[in-house]
Amino acid sequence: MSTSLKPGDRAPSFSAPSWDGSLVKLSDFSGSKNVVLFFYVRDNTTGCIREARSLNDAIVELAKRSAVVIGVSTDEVESHERFAANNELTFPLLADPDGKIAKAYGVLRETGRAARTTFLIGTDGTILHAWPKVSITGHADDIMAKLDELA
Repeated sequence: MSTSLKPGDRAPSFSAPSWDGSLVKLSDFSGSKNVVLFFYVRDNTTGCIREARSLNDAIVELAKRSAVVIGVSTDEVESHERFAANNELTFPLLADPDGKIAKAYGVLRETGRAARTTFLIGTDGTILHAWPKVSITGHADDIMAKLDELA
């Protein structure tokens, strides 16, 4: 699966509940922060744990580059709560059980799960870069390098 979204395209807006009880909207970051929006397959699976922990470990460096991290999967809020607590995650994990956000970004698979894909969204709400078929190893470094390149 490959998304049809490309750099320069307007990022689809979204609003969804996070594990901490907050409602997160893409527009919350408009004009102020770049958004690292990563879609992952499922809470509490080996690859997704590694990916989320890696991004969490890079959160301070990403913040220095005016970027926030938001994770999205088709799991429910309650599952996200356990996933965040078990892995000491500090960023929002959005519940997308109906797959609307994943579908809008072109990453909803036939299984009803999101494909592992990351989008870098600029402060103006446009896609700056997309990583389809993410390789977990070194992904946080790739994101930081792209932010540095675009700075």
